[in-house]
Amino acid sequence: MLSPVIDPEGAPFWRYAAQGELRVQACADCGALRFPPRPCCPHCRSFGVEWRPLSGHGRVWSYVVPHPPLLPDYAERAPYNVIVVELVEAPHIRLVGNLVAEAGAPIDSLPAERIRIGARVRFVADPASGLPQWVPERP
Repeated sequence: MLSPVIDPEGAPFWRYAAQGELRVQACADCGALRFPPRPCCPHCRSFGVEWRPLSGHGRVWSYVVPHPPLLPDYAERAPYNVIVVELVEAPHIRLVGNLVAEAGAPIDSLPAERIRIGARVRFVADPASGLPQWVPERP
């Protein structure tokens, strides 16, 4: 199984995600939310940082269905989906993950035919890896 490359600025994101919580970096001075994490606020140039919890609700902004040849750890699971999610509270922030049937489900647990641009999704974390996943919101 692949794991993320964790840098000092992004480490809190992965720690919270592994606990099933979606948090993004925010400027401690002007409050601007930002992702990916970075040391300096692009709006006010402050180095003050907070990690704000978000609802985890979003919409599918885009998606792709990779087919082999792929990285060896993923080739046997292909085809599977990778979605880009636009967050409800911060539409300028888009996160990547897999749309799955439930937290911890395999990345190929939902057929690609079920994915729709604009579909409502909710953040969950794979309990084994801590990687972000998304599940469809039920109406």
